[in-house]
Amino acid sequence: MVLPGNSTVDTMKRFLIFPLSVLLLVVACAGSAGKPDHQGKELSAVLPQVTQPMVIVPVFDSDSAYRFIAEQVAFGPRVPNSEGHRKCGDYLEAMLRSYGAEVIAQNTDIAAYNSDVLKARNIIARFQPEKSERVLLCAHWDTRPWADSDPDPANHYKPYPGANDGGSGVGVLLEVARHLSQVPTKVGVDIIFFDAEDYGRHEAEWRDAVEGEETWALGSAYWARNPHVKGYKARYGILLDIVGAPDSRFFLEGFSMHYAPHVLNKVWNHAYRMGYSAYFPKVEGGVITDDHVNVNRILGIPCIDIINHDADSPNGFGPYHHTMKDDMDWIDSATLKAVGQTVLSVIYSEK
Repeated sequence: MVLPGNSTVDTMKRFLIFPLSVLLLVVACAGSAGKPDHQGKELSAVLPQVTQPMVIVPVFDSDSAYRFIAEQVAFGPRVPNSEGHRKCGDYLEAMLRSYGAEVIAQNTDIAAYNSDVLKARNIIARFQPEKSERVLLCAHWDTRPWADSDPDPANHYKPYPGANDGGSGVGVLLEVARHLSQVPTKVGVDIIFFDAEDYGRHEAEWRDAVEGEETWALGSAYWARNPHVKGYKARYGILLDIVGAPDSRFFLEGFSMHYAPHVLNKVWNHAYRMGYSAYFPKVEGGVITDDHVNVNRILGIPCIDIINHDADSPNGFGPYHHTMKDDMDWIDSATLKAVGQTVLSVIYSEK
């Protein structure tokens, strides 16, 4: 097979070439054996290998993804209606266009729970828009307006950098977009950066999880009811959220297990085959209201959430979450590599 590049060495640097072996993960929601320290249920796995044709997967550049995150953080907090938000949105659109995507900016006014009117912008990038078979990749690009989990009460109404919560998923997908511009997949790929995900009820006003659920993920709710293409369909979706912290663990999230267990199987199988099982344990995590819920419930597209779960943290995420500490110090290239390479392996294996 002839690949881009001037030599065999160049090819080896830019691509991973391997037989596509499918590892079958059985997601057992009930009757699971054991209960590990992280309070999740161990899931049984059957791992037969099935030889498939050779698959060419670009090599994910975690340093590039890291820079994409740093460039977002340099705009300051990306809170809707702020100058940093506007400038970062323009930057994201420009980057996606530079990679040859058909870019759609879905601008709308959204009322938040506290009556703030948010000038929201969902940013949609279509690669190979002529293809009917498609895969959806998504992340939210806004940051929370308040560091309401910060240990210092003086920060509870201040915005924070949002390197991990907001920046990391976008950084990984920008690097994915760069590869899509160079080596097309066999299916069309849509990358969506959802806005207004993190404008949910302030912690000081929180009463219970059910009451507050509808105040989150506002941009994806709008898009799911008003997709950029009438009757939009995708084989599946993958949401990336909080995917940059050192030693992250991406457990099997509850809504993902309910709506899209076969997509979890697919993604975790690829992670195991790529050598990233430490990041992707076959263990149940908690449930979280995130953008994937709207994709599943409103559009009926099976969508999973790859999101870090820290069982040792009181809030389940980590000490940086919704605090002033969510800066570049919490971004780790090895974690970005594990997530990004897994996503590339998944989408380039689609036929």
